[in-house]
Amino acid sequence: MKWILENFDDFAAAQLSRALDLSPPAARVLAARGFRAPADAHRFLDPAFADLHDPYLLAGMRDAVARVRVAIEQKQPILLYGDYDVDGTTAVVILKKGLDLLGAHSSFFVPHRLRDGYGMRSEVVEAAASAGVKLIISVDTGIRANDVVRHAAAAGIDVIVTDHHLPEAELPPAVAVLNPNRPDCAYPEKNLCGAGVALKLLSALLGASSIEPPRRARLIESFLKIAAIATVADVVPLTGENRVIVKLGLRGLSSVKNIGLRALLDVSGFAEGETPTAGQVAFRVAPRINAAGRMANASDVIEMFLTEEEARARALAAQLHDLNTDRRETQEEIVRAIFEQCVEQPVTGADAALVFAGEGWHRGVVGIVASRVVERFHRPAFVLGVENGVAQGSGRSIPAFHLLNALEAMPDLFTRFGGHRQAAGVTLPSGDVEEFRRRFRDHAAALLTPADFEPALAIDAPIELAEINDRSVADILRLAPFGVGNPSPVFLASSVELAAAPEVRKEKHVFLRLKSQGRAIFAKAWNFADRVAEFSPGAPLDLAVSFEDDAYSAGRGYAPWQMIVKDVRESAAGIAEPA
Repeated sequence: MKWILENFDDFAAAQLSRALDLSPPAARVLAARGFRAPADAHRFLDPAFADLHDPYLLAGMRDAVARVRVAIEQKQPILLYGDYDVDGTTAVVILKKGLDLLGAHSSFFVPHRLRDGYGMRSEVVEAAASAGVKLIISVDTGIRANDVVRHAAAAGIDVIVTDHHLPEAELPPAVAVLNPNRPDCAYPEKNLCGAGVALKLLSALLGASSIEPPRRARLIESFLKIAAIATVADVVPLTGENRVIVKLGLRGLSSVKNIGLRALLDVSGFAEGETPTAGQVAFRVAPRINAAGRMANASDVIEMFLTEEEARARALAAQLHDLNTDRRETQEEIVRAIFEQCVEQPVTGADAALVFAGEGWHRGVVGIVASRVVERFHRPAFVLGVENGVAQGSGRSIPAFHLLNALEAMPDLFTRFGGHRQAAGVTLPSGDVEEFRRRFRDHAAALLTPADFEPALAIDAPIELAEINDRSVADILRLAPFGVGNPSPVFLASSVELAAAPEVRKEKHVFLRLKSQGRAIFAKAWNFADRVAEFSPGAPLDLAVSFEDDAYSAGRGYAPWQMIVKDVRESAAGIAEPA
């Protein structure tokens, strides 16, 4: 990987260290990431409930609140129209529980991924009209459902769209459209996920109710727990208001009253009182929620969060756990098939973007597989499942390439498409897959350079082994939650030597004892067994390292953290130009 050492202001870092009583390594990271004023850095480190934005800054919020209040007062049935992923299902839960508290009569519909596909459908609107529904609130969907919204109006149903996906030039003709990405919306946080937008609507509705302010605040704080899970799972930047939601929401997961959420945390391996990190939510909690929508029925997730019966909640959580196991096995089968194909037909420099398709590939897991392909080849990729002459699947991208813009350059190929800069979904006739592959590759080739295909490792700041101790690592970990937009800090440890020969464990991990300027420290290099020869005793090395919580070691009386080697090279072997 190419190492890129970020620019940072040594003087600003020293000021932050003194003003905030912060250890120098953490202060260097803050300065490198643009937090140079102590007040800004303090707000970043310790966000508060008051840092959440006024929901009425969202365009359309007053119209949305007014229409929902009419529905509540007149006891009009409300249908929440959601999506089948973590973001969509948790957004439904937030609004369903909130509307119930406010006395509304609400139900929900979540499409089946394989049977219904993504997005709003007119037949669901027709069924809602037959059931007497007068208001539909979309959550995490609907921003491109103009025809469906018109169909609803013709059937006598008002629609409020709450979404965060990028809109088309024309907004849906709804009573209100809540989306921070609509062109005329001045909301400060453009990167809210769908559950975040739903949370803002609920916040405004609670503010317009007769519920006393202290209780309103407690209710919003309780919903932050689920919103935090959705925000992490939807891989939106963990900066700005999203950071506030996740920081406060994760903190709240140490004490959970919702029996469904408690059951989910239990099957995910979290004991009562334990606070998951954003990374643990992403890899242990979110996949279990997603498994229902990928492999079965996402409505089970919503029932798990809504049920008042502990036995039912635990049964549903156990079911999600089993579905996630099935999902992993199905996913790995497709990954193996693709990588075997790449052995026979290697990816070359001419392949600026990739499209893989297979008959019968499970459409519920192709998005995850696409992520694995991008991780392996570092170029945009789509993975499609083909069934009954229809190819449907998902794509993932690299930072330099806007996936949705690419699809909008070839809309004639698709029966449906949508998404974001880094993730998108498509449906097209299977006979057009080869044409899609050609045009997608050519579009990427016209925009990307060879440098874009080279994975880079951003290094925040230098660190000396002598600076690494419990306090300094604790300060570094205060910069969490880590994720997109706020990655775990990476440090450059220069001219480090091995104090002993490297040890390979479980045939894939390398354990190291390092020394520099009289300080010795233990480190781990995951999946580095094939690179163990690069750790030469006696030769000075430059290491890119990060730090993680280590509850296992803490439970045994050792340091509650571990140092992780991300990359290694000979000392001063062309580290990188500053960013």
